[in-house]
Amino acid sequence: MIELENLKLYFERDAVFISDHAVKRFRERGIKIKDVRTAVYSGEIIEQYPDDYPYPSCLILGLSSAQKKIHIVMSDEGNASRIITAYFPDKEKWCDDLRTRKEISK
Repeated sequence: MIELENLKLYFERDAVFISDHAVKRFRERGIKIKDVRTAVYSGEIIEQYPDDYPYPSCLILGLSSAQKKIHIVMSDEGNASRIITAYFPDKEKWCDDLRTRKEISK
């Protein structure tokens, strides 16, 4: 299980890397690295993905530097982390608390 304290420690050690996918999404969504860092420090892990390959990852709900709710997906690689993606949650897909996914009607 990923611990938020470890992810914060990776930031302090300058051991957080950004995937190419995340860089592209940051540009599209107007997200800056300071938004991600602020979210990790202000946030909480709301989902764990222990079976992600090649490393376990998690979904964090936090606040951006502009105090907007933001989701961050980060891995824990043992002594470093990778930001996989970041986005502002869509109220169509998330309940009002932005911690719970809405059920998809079929």
